[in-house]
Amino acid sequence: MNYQSTISGPGQANEYQSHIAQMKQLIERQNGTWSGINPESVARMRLQNRFQTGLDIARYTAAIMRKDMAAYDADPALYTQSLGCWHGFIGQQKMISIKKHFGTTDRRYLYLSGWMVAALRSEFGPLPDQSMHEKTSVPALIEELYTFLRQADARELGGMFRAIDAARAAGDGAKEQELLAAADNFQTHVVPIIADIDAGFGNAEATYLLAKKMIEAGACALQIENQVSDEKQCGHQDGKVTVPHEVFLAKVRACRYAFLELGVEDGIIVTRTDSLGAGLTQQIAVSHEPGDLGDQYNAFLDCEEVAAGEGRNGDVIINRNGKLLRPKRLASNLYQFRPGTGADRCVLDCITSLQNGADLLWIETEKPHVEQIASMVDRIRAVVPNAKLVYNNSPSFNWTLNFRQQVYDAWKAAGKDVSAYDRPGLMSVDYDRTDLAAEADERIRTFQADGSKRAGIFHHLITLPTYHTAALSTDNLAKEYFGDQGMLGYVRNVQRQEIRQGIACVKHQNMAGSDMGDDHKEYFAGEAALKAGGAHNTMNQFG
Repeated sequence: MNYQSTISGPGQANEYQSHIAQMKQLIERQNGTWSGINPESVARMRLQNRFQTGLDIARYTAAIMRKDMAAYDADPALYTQSLGCWHGFIGQQKMISIKKHFGTTDRRYLYLSGWMVAALRSEFGPLPDQSMHEKTSVPALIEELYTFLRQADARELGGMFRAIDAARAAGDGAKEQELLAAADNFQTHVVPIIADIDAGFGNAEATYLLAKKMIEAGACALQIENQVSDEKQCGHQDGKVTVPHEVFLAKVRACRYAFLELGVEDGIIVTRTDSLGAGLTQQIAVSHEPGDLGDQYNAFLDCEEVAAGEGRNGDVIINRNGKLLRPKRLASNLYQFRPGTGADRCVLDCITSLQNGADLLWIETEKPHVEQIASMVDRIRAVVPNAKLVYNNSPSFNWTLNFRQQVYDAWKAAGKDVSAYDRPGLMSVDYDRTDLAAEADERIRTFQADGSKRAGIFHHLITLPTYHTAALSTDNLAKEYFGDQGMLGYVRNVQRQEIRQGIACVKHQNMAGSDMGDDHKEYFAGEAALKAGGAHNTMNQFG
């Protein structure tokens, strides 16, 4: 039996018993020197550690994403989702929660946000999203996330194995068989991670080297943007500078070479365009003939006509339709695009990316508006019919205000009386119980389904959710605990809710691996094992 093939993914029929039989034969061949090794204990440890390397994970999760992409092409209701992570524990708890509430991890991923790596994981301390953090912190976080997800597998399976032992001790053969089947059909917490490689942290070679590290850590999907590496900005801030298509495509190819070199042939590349909000470029594109890609990029430049002999020292002059034009150069030595060309540039970026190896698109927008996204996707799909998006459901948007204003505008256009509402002030709590607010909230609730059906959005993510939830929950706890509520502020709002909602972390010793450690102690030392989970363990108070 090929051990690796039996563990790299979901459980198989009789996998548990197969591992036991395999280990029993191996132990018997050692002429008694391994008599202290229990074949069933080895089988359990193997099943608790299904993935041996990050590349095993990358190959397994890439296949999941490819399957999900095909399913979405057949039915756009089958979109996928993820939440951004900045620590392994956060990713682990998300997947444990998803399994608890929905029974499956299908179509739920994790997103690794470069913004959160910069703000929360850099040795320099909190940094803005400008690619100033250590590039090695990105693959390190990928590895950390998968370490915690694999531990979630081990923990859940460990509970199943303890239940098997209890069923045996009670002589309940039917229950034992039911639990053995559950172990064979166990669904791993290991899911795809879409990992942010920013603008590649340098040239194409630097992009390739970092991509390899990220893939080796387990990433099956790399998201790369068309900004200049050393001028990179958060997609929702000003001052963004894009690069000509050929410069960007070299980095896209570098990512594909990294996937292929490492044997992850199904690896996914997500190309992000920031052109909608980027009005600047650092370079004039190379153009060899009218209408080529470089010429199309340069056609968006804001230029002024110059007569022969009027050029100034240092000017760049381009020929457009027989006219000599001088692109407007700023004091920063950057060139600017003509206002109002962002959507056209996005469409060109996306079509070009898909025609040169990209699998998914990401269009960074300034607001969450289905029709705005769809207006660009319709044009892209006219050329590439199966074009699909990853979309940032960003906390940088004021969702409440945006959608209330969208409803206000729709009502006004339909001739409905909106005199009771102040459009700029629609964020006010005074409007929370109005019909307008209710319709806006319903649009927010259905935004992902609507966007996937109308605008080709295959994957919806929130980049920074736990950055905000951590801040909010900490603020609420600090206000009560350090105020007049004292310990009740913690007990009532944290621990009591953990108990009543079945949050696994209420038994934090178990979550940190104490019970698994006890299992191993028993494997290694038998009755002599000194275990932590005895009668005096206070975790017993939680049932």
